Amino acid sequence: MNRPDGGPSGGPAGGGGAPPSGEGVPPGYDHFALKSLLGVWALSVCSPEETAAVEAHLAGCASCADEALLLRETVGLMHREETLDLDPRLRSKVLEECLRRRPAEFPLPRWAAPYDAETARLDALLRDMGDGEWDTPVRLRWAEGERTLTLCGVLAHLGSVDGLVATTLGLPDPLGPGAPRTVAARTEAAIERCRQHGPPFVRNKWRTQTRNIVRTAALRAGEAAGLTVDFTDVRRPVCEALIGRAFACWIHAGDIAAAIDYPYGPPAPEHLGPMVDFVAGRLPTALADRRRAGLAAPPRRLTAAGAPGRTLRLEVEGPGGGEWYVPLDSPAALATPEQTVARLVMEGTEFCLLAAGHVPPQEAAAGQEGDREAIRDALWAVASLSRM
Repeated sequence: MNRPDGGPSGGPAGGGGAPPSGEGVPPGYDHFALKSLLGVWALSVCSPEETAAVEAHLAGCASCADEALLLRETVGLMHREETLDLDPRLRSKVLEECLRRRPAEFPLPRWAAPYDAETARLDALLRDMGDGEWDTPVRLRWAEGERTLTLCGVLAHLGSVDGLVATTLGLPDPLGPGAPRTVAARTEAAIERCRQHGPPFVRNKWRTQTRNIVRTAALRAGEAAGLTVDFTDVRRPVCEALIGRAFACWIHAGDIAAAIDYPYGPPAPEHLGPMVDFVAGRLPTALADRRRAGLAAPPRRLTAAGAPGRTLRLEVEGPGGGEWYVPLDSPAALATPEQTVARLVMEGTEFCLLAAGHVPPQEAAAGQEGDREAIRDALWAVASLSRM
């Protein structure tokens, strides 16, 4: 009886032979049948019975074992290992398509979209947490220090600061009536509550609050945008505050992911962009604050408010990037291309990590041109924006 490829049954068409003793050939199979299965075995699409037969054969057949190794290596080159996480842009794309087909009765304001997306991403990460992982130590870093909290403590911290936005929108304070208003004191109160109630309570409280903030922002978009959130050390319009809270959520989610050795990518470009703009917009004030504290070079010349002054050209590359002209000598000065004395170029994620205190200014990957002193002061000013 002949095989389909023209060779006689029990021998190869090309002249090579099976192992002389039939060693390593399971019952019901022959060497050539098993050899023909090596390709599908390498692709992991054999049936369980075929897989068991091939692997039993490989233990006793050196020629097939060598060929199987080469096939597996080839398959490895064909299939690059990737994270199993969904593309962070998928949620936005699905929502956009749904809203295209049926517009929302109360559309979400653009300034609330990054917060909505980043809290949803963190919630998806938390969904896979085992009971023991909630006590994982998470290292938080910022320009002036660092602190280690449990994973549950980090979530409690996020929820306590988000609570300042919630109360501004007329929602209940997650810490209850009479809770402290400073970020540091609220964090301590939230961590203590985490110890008392445990992770399920903290996670549910945090997620319920994030959804209520987003819902209220949509229902009261016009009114909410004009409200001001008092963070004690600074006051910000709700629209800016929510961009800042989206930024904090992304950074701390990354801290959590690093602690449990889990991949976690940057926000979608349409959400990263407002965060980059939020950081860039705070740079003039940060420069002035460092100068008053004696941590930056004094102004080269006095510039009247609204008058052109020395300017830094900041270019942020990649998704969500852009270009900004930053006044160097006074936040009230007019920054113009004609007065540019220095140019600083950074990638978007690197720029945000610098602003989060996760990259030291002296180690930031940045293109630099022009006044070195101005560039150094700008890098340190970006880093000084970081908080716990």
